[in-house]
Amino acid sequence: MPAHDQLVLAIDQGTTSTRAILFDGAGQMRGSGQQEFVQHYPQQGWVEHDADEIWSATLNVCQQALAWAKAPAPGIAALGITNQRETVVVWERASGRPIHRALVWQDRRTADACRSLRQAGHETRVQELTGLLLDPYFSATKLGWILDEVPGARAAAERGELACGTMECFLLWRLTGGAVHATDASNASRTLLFDIHAQDWSEELLQLFRVPREILPEVRDCAGDFGTVAGAAAEALGAAFPICGMAGDQQAATLGQACFAPGSLKITYGTGCFAMLNTGSDVVRSRNRLLSTVAWRLDGETTYALEGSIFAAGSAVQWLRDELGILKGAEESEALAAAADPRQRVYMVPAFTGLGAPYWDPHARGAVLGLTRDSGREEIARATLEAVGFQTRDLLSAMQADGAGRPPSLRVDGGLVCNDWAMQFLADITGIPVERPSVIETTALGAAFLAGLHTGVYASQESFAALWRREALFEPAMPAGERDERYAGWQDSVARVRSKQQG
Repeated sequence: MPAHDQLVLAIDQGTTSTRAILFDGAGQMRGSGQQEFVQHYPQQGWVEHDADEIWSATLNVCQQALAWAKAPAPGIAALGITNQRETVVVWERASGRPIHRALVWQDRRTADACRSLRQAGHETRVQELTGLLLDPYFSATKLGWILDEVPGARAAAERGELACGTMECFLLWRLTGGAVHATDASNASRTLLFDIHAQDWSEELLQLFRVPREILPEVRDCAGDFGTVAGAAAEALGAAFPICGMAGDQQAATLGQACFAPGSLKITYGTGCFAMLNTGSDVVRSRNRLLSTVAWRLDGETTYALEGSIFAAGSAVQWLRDELGILKGAEESEALAAAADPRQRVYMVPAFTGLGAPYWDPHARGAVLGLTRDSGREEIARATLEAVGFQTRDLLSAMQADGAGRPPSLRVDGGLVCNDWAMQFLADITGIPVERPSVIETTALGAAFLAGLHTGVYASQESFAALWRREALFEPAMPAGERDERYAGWQDSVARVRSKQQG
C-alpha cells in the first residue's frame, strides 16, 4: 500500500478527555473519537483521575475513530500514544489493578513536601540533573505519596509486586496485555527521577524521593518498537497492530507543529498552556524558572527544549461554563468577550491550582480584580481569555531573558485556538504574529508522526514538515502604549494573589 494511503492511529490521552484520531500519510485526519471523563477533587488542591475509566474511554474512542473512518483495524500501519504528562498511577503487576486513583499533574497535595526539600537545599542539584524545579507538578512526590499513604504499598513495591508510570505507560501495559512496561524519554524527563544528561533513571534521585527502582518502566526512544496490541485490547479494536510511537503531549505537539529546527517555538492551549522552544542538542538551564526538558529522543539522539508551563488556560473557560454558569458552551466566550466594555480593566488570575512558570507558586489562588458595579459576564469572559494572553507574554519574556531570540511568529494549537478573539488578543499583547495551522490537533499528529516515522508512513522530518499548512494569521494591532499599560495591570494583579509561603 502506498505510504499516503496508510493510516496511523493516534491516542491523545488528555487531562479532561481522551481522543483517538486516524491520520493518513499526508497528515490529514480521516476519523476521530473523543470522550470526557470525571475529574475528582477529594480535597482543596487535590485532583485525581480513575485510570480504569480512562482505559475504558481509550478503547471507546479508538472504536469511534475506526467506525467514523470506516477503516478496518487490520489496515492500521501503527499506533502512537501521547498523554497528559506528570500524572502518575501505580498498579499491581499480577492483576493490572490500580491501587489508587491517578494523581494528576494539577494536584498540589505534595506542596509542603516540595517546600521542605527546597529548604533542605536540594533544588539546585535536582535542577542540574533533571532540568526541573521542586514542585508538586511533577511525578516523584506524587508517587511517594501513593507509596506512603496506601496501606502496604511501599512494601509491595520493594518486593517488585507493583508497577508505576505516567498515563502512556499505563495504557501501553493495558494495550499489550501486560507484556510491556515501558515509557519514552520525553515522559521520563518529567518525573524528577530521570537524569536528562545520562538519559537514565538517577539512583541519587530515587534515594532522595524514596522510589524503588523496581517499579519504574524501561525508558525507550520516542519512535520504535513498543510492542503489539494484544489480548482484550486486540479483541476490542479488531486487530493486533504495532505500537511504534510515544511522547508527552507538549513534545508531541512540538513535533506536530514541525518545530524540528533549534529556535523554533510552539504554544499549545489545552487545559493549560505550554510554550516549548527547541534548543537542539543543548540543555539550556534557565535563570528565570523555566524548565529544561527532553523534547524527543530518536535513534538514540536527544533533542532538548526550554519550556514554560501555565496551569490554567482552557480550564479557566471551563470554569466559566461549569462552575459560574456564565457560558453554555466554551465557544460562547468569543462573542461575550467581543461585547465587553473596552473601557473596563477587569483582570482574572486563574490560579485555581497555583501559578506555573515563571512564578511556581503552588499556594497562590485565583482572583478576579478590577470589578465595578457595571461589570458583567462579558467583562469576566473577556478577562478570562485575556489571562491566557498575559500568561503567554510572561513565558515569552522569561525565554527572552534566558537568551532566546524573539520568535518571528507563534505557532499555536489546541482547542482554545479556534477562538479568533483570543488569538487576536494574543497577537496584540505579545506584539508577535500568531499562526494557526490547518490541523489544530497537533498533539495527536505528533504521536502519529512518531509511529509513522518508525513504520515508513512518514519518510523523514523534512517530508513531514512539508505537510504543515497555515489556516489563519493574526497580526498585532494594539498600540504599544496600550499593550504595556494592560500588561502592567496584569503584573499588579498577579502580585496581589501571590502567596507568602514560598521558600
